[in-house]
Amino acid sequence: MEWSKKKYNDYYNSYMPWLEDKYLAWYGENKTSYTAKENLKGTKITGDKNLDAVQDGVAEGVGGQVASGGLLGGVGDKISKEGFNRAERGETGTEDAQKQGGSWTQSLSGGYLGGGGKEEKK
Repeated sequence: MEWSKKKYNDYYNSYMPWLEDKYLAWYGENKTSYTAKENLKGTKITGDKNLDAVQDGVAEGVGGQVASGGLLGGVGDKISKEGFNRAERGETGTEDAQKQGGSWTQSLSGGYLGGGGKEEKK
C-alpha cells in the first residue's frame, strides 16, 4: 500500500504542475500572473465599490504585465516554471544550480538580485 501511495504522489507531482500550466496558458496566463491577480484582488482595502473597482483594475494591469503576452511575460514565465513549479514539487534548486552550490532563486536571477552570482576567489 505504501508503494502505491508513493507512486501516486510521484506521478501527481510530475504531471499536476504541467496540467496547471497548460490550463492557465489556455487563458494567456501563467502562475505568476494568476497569483498576482488573485492576491491583489483578494483583500479589498475599503468597502467602497469605486475604490474596489480601481483595485481590481490595478490587479488586472499588474497581472497582465507578467502574463505570457505582457511586457514582463518572459520574467513571469520563468518564475512560474523555475519558482512555482519547483516549490510545489519541493525541489530546492535546478541541477545546474545545485552542482554550483546554489538554489533556483540564484539561477533564476542570474546573480542580479543580490548574491545570486559566484563569489570571486581571492
